[in-house]
Amino acid sequence: MIPFLVISTLFINTKKEYTKNSKFYRWLLDNYTWFALVSLNVKVHIKGLDKLPKDTRFLLVENHYSNFDPIVTWFAFKKSKLAFVSKPENFKIPFFGRMIRKCCFISIDRENPRNAVKTIDAAANLMKSDEVSIGIYPEGTRNKSYMGLLPFHNSVFKIAHKANNAPIVIVGVSGTEKIHKNVIFKRTHVYMEVLEVLSSEQVQAMRTNEIGTITEEKLLEFAKQHGHVRVETENSEENSTSLTTENIEN
Repeated sequence: MIPFLVISTLFINTKKEYTKNSKFYRWLLDNYTWFALVSLNVKVHIKGLDKLPKDTRFLLVENHYSNFDPIVTWFAFKKSKLAFVSKPENFKIPFFGRMIRKCCFISIDRENPRNAVKTIDAAANLMKSDEVSIGIYPEGTRNKSYMGLLPFHNSVFKIAHKANNAPIVIVGVSGTEKIHKNVIFKRTHVYMEVLEVLSSEQVQAMRTNEIGTITEEKLLEFAKQHGHVRVETENSEENSTSLTTENIEN
């Protein structure tokens, strides 16, 4: 398997951004991702696939806890031919970095706003040409606390606007942050859910900040359900105060 992978990716131009989704490299990516997830002992549970838009490209937005998020997501949504807007470092990963390049993944320069605009246009063009659906993380980077959400970059929703008001699919993911801890010796259960789909008409009628508000609400509710939001109640605060007072008096 490894020699075939090496030979298959050897002649890919690592400086080019491809605008045609390669069927061969997409097949290769799907199969090696399956092998990687099986080897890592990962079980993916997904709900709501029936909500996905039919016969049209969409923008998928998701919370971001782990480097494994896009890997699990492009595999779970493999029928949708997802391509992620991704940091440049991911394109340097041996073999996988070359494969994702041929599958229309796009590198984003987060330090240069002008280049970021070009990335948004490139992603929208891929959707308009019906090559791929686009996946992106509104938080912009991993939330390493695994709690709640980081502040959103609402400009990413312009991709949907520029792609003829493409539908937006809001997806929650939980459990990927445990994969690197469990590795092979313990099975990791990853839970994914299609929380909401904003139709083309809804996208057209809303500004990016309004889309961001809805997305944040849906993702926070999912995070709460899966223990990624600290819930403080009045009772817990009273108990804490009472215990402290008792300790002082004693």
